[in-house]
Amino acid sequence: MKKLALAVALAFAAGGALAQEKTIKIAGFGAKSGVVRSFGVNSEAAMLAAAEVINKQGGVKLADGSKAKIAVEFLDDRCNAEEGISVIRRIAGTDALVAIGPTCSNVAEPLFGILQKKVDNKGDSGLQFPVFTDVAIKVGLAKISEWAFRNVPNEVTMYSSVFYWLHQKHPELKTVYGGVEEDFAHSRASWHVVMKDRAQANGFTIAGESKWLLADTNFATQVREMKKANADIVAIAAHPFTTCGVLKEMQRQGVKPKVLVGLTSSSSLETLQGCAKQAQGIIIPSSFAPVTKEAKFAAEQTAKKKGAADLHSMAAWENMFILKQVMESEKISGDKGQVQADRRKIRDGLAKLKTTQGLLGVTKRTDDREADKPYLFVQAKGNDWVVLHNPL
Repeated sequence: MKKLALAVALAFAAGGALAQEKTIKIAGFGAKSGVVRSFGVNSEAAMLAAAEVINKQGGVKLADGSKAKIAVEFLDDRCNAEEGISVIRRIAGTDALVAIGPTCSNVAEPLFGILQKKVDNKGDSGLQFPVFTDVAIKVGLAKISEWAFRNVPNEVTMYSSVFYWLHQKHPELKTVYGGVEEDFAHSRASWHVVMKDRAQANGFTIAGESKWLLADTNFATQVREMKKANADIVAIAAHPFTTCGVLKEMQRQGVKPKVLVGLTSSSSLETLQGCAKQAQGIIIPSSFAPVTKEAKFAAEQTAKKKGAADLHSMAAWENMFILKQVMESEKISGDKGQVQADRRKIRDGLAKLKTTQGLLGVTKRTDDREADKPYLFVQAKGNDWVVLHNPL
């Protein structure tokens, strides 16, 4: 009888402990449908994998010394600005303390615009909710709101380094021809504001440019223009789907530039799955490659969640660990009645960061809430991305 009473007491105690277990909700959002759906799928997988690792290690230490597990919920914004704004408003209406996302710059820009621009500005009724971006990479977006933070690489720095290296290594190369997804914010900014400018700054002449749309499937006209220009270097500012379409059309028309340069976001598994043969030799700067023990582990854990590791999904992984650090250092309560206070603590903690530990090394944080991340040049060889050059 005593044994039965003890068993019952232990069962009730275990049940009570389980009921009292605290959880911290981190929301994710991005494109899980449409042409760029793989980016959202991979970010979700990385977030889930990171949360599992953190929870196995005990979770997040709260202000009262107790521990909370992280729960992840990921929403699809379809790479649509209106949908993205609707999604972040829905997230803010829950007990989520912070969101990681979005995928697309054309979502991030207007979405950051509905956040409170200046903290503590009583005349600004914007949303007071911290957003920590992993993918949307268009230059300079975090400055829109003091509630917006990004862990994305600086493309100006990376492409300046690429074209400097090409000029030094191949002084015989003189001209660059650009191809761009004109209706996609990241691609458009990367060519017109970054690649084109950085190529010229490093002594190259722009021989022309061709434009297409994200949903296009026929690139015959654009590649004919490219062939006519006969440039030494072709720089393609496009995501995997149209990058592959253009590369296949270049093969069909016999366009063979001496060097191919690609968009950061195309240093992904999707590009190699879509056109490994045609992409051979393309050079892309990237803030991720599985070259450290930590990077290999993150890639392995993400694969278990059916995601691929690339510069974007691995930023989502890093963000989860950065947020754990911030939540502990700022001593969030984890109390459901203190959600807004904890959100503010996370925002302030992110703003204080001067450096973070990334998978390739130390990332510097800037005053405008952006990241200065370590990077490498990777090149498509066979069915893999291999490190071509470490400029740092």
